[in-house]
Amino acid sequence: MADATDITTNPYKADFPLLAAHPALSFLDSAATAQRPATALDAERRFYETMNANPLRGLYKLSVDATAAIEEARGKLATFLGAKDKDEVIFTRNASEALNLLAKTLGPTVLGPGDEVVVTIMEHHSNLIPWQQVCRATGAKLVYLRPDKGPKGDLEISPEEVAAKIGPRTKIVSVTHVSNVLGVENDVRAIADAAHAVGATVIADGAQSLPHVHVDVERLGVDAFAFSAHKLGGPMGIGGLWAHRALLESLPPFLTGGEMIDSVTETDAVWAPIPEKFEAGTQDAAGIYATGAAIDYIEAHGRDQLEERERNLAAYLAEQLEALDFVDLVGPADPRHHVGAVSFNVRGIHPHDVSSLLDTKDVDIRAGHHCAQPLLTWLGIESCCRASVAFYNDKADIDQLVDGLRFVWGVFHG
Repeated sequence: MADATDITTNPYKADFPLLAAHPALSFLDSAATAQRPATALDAERRFYETMNANPLRGLYKLSVDATAAIEEARGKLATFLGAKDKDEVIFTRNASEALNLLAKTLGPTVLGPGDEVVVTIMEHHSNLIPWQQVCRATGAKLVYLRPDKGPKGDLEISPEEVAAKIGPRTKIVSVTHVSNVLGVENDVRAIADAAHAVGATVIADGAQSLPHVHVDVERLGVDAFAFSAHKLGGPMGIGGLWAHRALLESLPPFLTGGEMIDSVTETDAVWAPIPEKFEAGTQDAAGIYATGAAIDYIEAHGRDQLEERERNLAAYLAEQLEALDFVDLVGPADPRHHVGAVSFNVRGIHPHDVSSLLDTKDVDIRAGHHCAQPLLTWLGIESCCRASVAFYNDKADIDQLVDGLRFVWGVFHG
C-alpha cells in the first residue's frame, strides 16, 4: 500500500470523478468546497433508487428505510465528532445555519444589556454577523480576540489576550477552530477553559477544521460545534450542529413546522425531543445518507494519515510560495502552522487578475475577502488569493500553481 503521507504520489484522485475526468486540473479551492468521492455520489443516487420516501412520516418499508438511513448517518457523524450521544447531532443546511440557530435561540435567553459575546477577529461572516445582530437586539457587546502578529508572524491568540477579553461579563464565546484565511488552528481548548471558568457557553465554528483535523468535541471542551458536510466530501446543502444534550434541551426551537412537534392544539404546541425539535420539515435524506458515505470513505483511508498528508501538503505549499520573491504570504510564518489553506498576494497584481490568469493554466484558487472582511481590514489588505488543499491533492498540483504564478508575474512584468 502506498504511503498516504507521501505527497509525490496520489492514490486518491481516481476516486473523485471530477478530478479523474480532468487530469490536467490543479484544484486548490477545497476550503470553499471539497470534491466528492464516487462512493458519496453513488450513495445519493442509491437512496433515490432504493429508499425514496419521506422519513419519519410513514410506517411502510420505504419510509422506515429512509428514516433508518438518516439515523445511520447521524450515528456516523456522532462517532466522527467524538460525541457520545447521536441525538446531540442536529442536521442543518450548513454551518452557517447551525451558527444562526445558536445565535437566535441561545443569544436572547442569556444576553442582556452590558453582557458580552466574545469572538475572534478572524471569524468567517457566518460566525460574526449572527452575533452582531443578537448583540444589537439585546444590548450586549461584541468583544474581539485579536491574534498576536509578533516578530515571527505566528498570528496566534495569546493566553494574555484570552485573559484580557474573557471576563465576568462574558456569556457566550464563539470562535473559529481553524481560520479560513490564515489557516491558523486556534487553541480552542484553552479558550473554552477560560470561558467555562466564568460560566460562559462555548461554541466552535468547525467548518474549516473538521475536514483537516481529527476533531473530538469532548476533548475540545466546547459546548457546541458547527460544521458543513460539503467540505468533507458530502453534498452541498447539508451541515450540522453538535451540542451537549442539556444545552439543546434548554433552547427553544429555531424553526417550527412538521416533525418538530410532539402534539399540536388550536392554541399551543408541545415540541418533540431532540434531535427532531430542531429539524423542522422534510430533511435532505439523500444528502444526509451520502454524507455518511463520505465519512465512510475518510475513515476507510485513515483520518490520522490523511491529516498528516494534508499538513505536508500545506507546509510544502507555504514553502514554495515563500520562495517566490514576488509573493507575500498572508498567515503564519511557520509552514507547519497552516491547516488546509495558505493565503497570499502577488505583489502589485490584484487577486482577481491572479485567479483569472491561473484559470487559463488549469489552476483553481480563490480570490477576494473570503467572507472575512474584518480580518483583512485588520491585516491592512482589501483582498488576497487563497490556495487550499485536501488529501486528494499532491505535490504536482502545487508545482503547477507555482508555475502558474510565474506565468502571471511574466504577463505583467514581461
